[in-house]
Amino acid sequence: MSKPADIRAKTPDELSTMLLDLRREQFNLRFQRATGQQEKTARIRAVRRDIARVKTIIGEKRRPAGKA
Repeated sequence: MSKPADIRAKTPDELSTMLLDLRREQFNLRFQRATGQQEKTARIRAVRRDIARVKTIIGEKRRPAGKA
């Protein structure tokens, strides 16, 4: 699980790469679950939350600082 402070320290390009990697991992985990090969079921939830964190921080960085 990534911490928000660690994610905020990354550049927009790094965030995009991180999001892509997390989505690939999420796909692979879903595929493993469907075929009955998955052992770490909690990882799906953790990846989903990491994706949400990254998307939130990407949105924060795109928004102007003075706007709420």
